[in-house]
Amino acid sequence: MSRFAHPAGDRHAEMLPQERPPLPPADLNRINPAIWPRTSTRTDGALTVGGVDVRELAREHGTPLYVIDEDDVRSRMRDYATAFAGSEVHYAGKAFLCKEIVRWLQAEGLGLDVASSGELAVALSVGFPAERITMHGNNKSVAELTKAIEAGVGHIVVDSFDEIARLGYLAEQHGKRPKVMIRVTTGVEAHTHEFIATAHDDQKFGLSLNTGAAAEAVRRILALPQLELVGLHSHIGSQIVDTAGFEVAARRLTSLLVQIKDEHGVVLPELDLGGGYGIAYVEGDEAPDIKELADGLREIVTKVCVDAGLPVPRLTVEPGRTIVGPGGITLYEVGTIKDVEGLRTYVSVNGGMSDNVRTALYGAEYTAVLASRASDAEPMLSRLVGKHCESGDIIVRDLHLPADLAPGDLIAVSATGAYCRSLASNYNYLPKPAVVAVSGGSSRVIVRGETEDDLLRGQL
Repeated sequence: MSRFAHPAGDRHAEMLPQERPPLPPADLNRINPAIWPRTSTRTDGALTVGGVDVRELAREHGTPLYVIDEDDVRSRMRDYATAFAGSEVHYAGKAFLCKEIVRWLQAEGLGLDVASSGELAVALSVGFPAERITMHGNNKSVAELTKAIEAGVGHIVVDSFDEIARLGYLAEQHGKRPKVMIRVTTGVEAHTHEFIATAHDDQKFGLSLNTGAAAEAVRRILALPQLELVGLHSHIGSQIVDTAGFEVAARRLTSLLVQIKDEHGVVLPELDLGGGYGIAYVEGDEAPDIKELADGLREIVTKVCVDAGLPVPRLTVEPGRTIVGPGGITLYEVGTIKDVEGLRTYVSVNGGMSDNVRTALYGAEYTAVLASRASDAEPMLSRLVGKHCESGDIIVRDLHLPADLAPGDLIAVSATGAYCRSLASNYNYLPKPAVVAVSGGSSRVIVRGETEDDLLRGQL
C-alpha cells in the first residue's frame, strides 16, 4: 500500500469515535487567521509572516526556528490595554520572556509578572520599571526575595506561611515595606488539563480559601508592620476558554474582601484575577473575547463590592499565552517520511520535544502546514514527530499533510509563541533554536540560537 492513501477499510474504520483521526481539511494550503499570526498569508505558494517568506528565514537563520510576528504580539498588547482601560495588565513572563519582549511591554505600557530571579534579571537588564513588576512563585528563595526587595518591585505575591515570615524578616533587615498580595486558591475547577489547573485545593500553589488558610495569612501579614497587604491574587489555570471559572473566582475573592473588612476593618485596594486565557490551536477552537472578558470581570467585581458596601478595588489581570502565543510559529525541515502500513505516515523533522514539549507533557494539539510551497496533492494522514529518542516525541499527533511531501520541505507549526521556547531543553544535546522577530518585510534575531560550543562551555 502506498504511503499516500489510507482506504476506508483500514484500522481507522474500527476505531472508537474519540479515537478517530481528524477529517482532512478542504484546503491543505489554507492559513486560518484564527490560528496563525495576524500578518500570515501565502505568497507564491509559500507562507509569509510579517512580510517575510519562510524560505528566506530558513536560509538566513536555519531550522528549527522560532518566529515571532512583532506586529501581532504588540497589537495584542494594545488590545488588552484598551479592553482593560482603568485596570492593570501585567504580562505573564513565564509564557515567553526575553529582552526584546520586555522592551515591547514597556513601549505599550503594560506591566510584567516574573516567577524567578532570572526572569526579574531579564526585565531589570533593559531598564523596565521595577514598580511595574510583580514577583510570583510558590517557593521563592531568600536570594530571590532579597533581589525583589532591593529592586523595589511593585508587588510580591506570597504563597505560604513560611514565605510570610521569611519576607517579613527580610523586609525588616532592609528597612523596606514591600507591597504584598496573597495568592488564594479559590476551589474553582477550571476546565483544563490537570497539570495546568491551579485553583483547586490539592495542589502546590496558594493558600486555601476553603480551609481558612487564606484568612489566616491575612491575619499574619497584618500583624507584621514591615509588610503592606494591598490585595488578593487568584490564578485558576491555563488554556481556559470557559470564562465561568473566572467569574466564580472573582465572586469568592470579593467575598473574602468583605470578610477582611468585617474582621479587621481593613479595605484592600487591589484584586488580581490572574490570567490563563486560552487561544485557538486547531480548527474549531474558540478563544475568549478580550473585551467581553474585561467587561464581565469588572461587572462582577463591581456588583459584589457595591452590594457589600466596599469600594471597587483596582483590578489586575495577567495574560501571557493570549499575547505571545498566536503570534509565534516554529519552522522545521522535513528529514524522513515513513509509512506505517495501514495506519499513518510518520513525518520526522529536525526538532521535536526539545523545542516543543507541550504535546508530550499534556497532550497539546497544534496545526501544521507545508510552508515552503503550495500543493494540490491528496491529503495524507500524518503524525509530525521529532528526532529525539522517545516514542512520545510528537509535535502534532494527527494531521493531514500533502501526499507529495518530500525531505527538505519546510513545515510550519502555528501558535507556538507561548511556552515552547520557555520550556525548551537540550535533550539529546540539541541546541535550542534561535528566536527571530519579523515585521515590515524584515527579520532580526532577538534570542541567539545555541551552538554545540554553547552546550560544551559549562562542562569541566
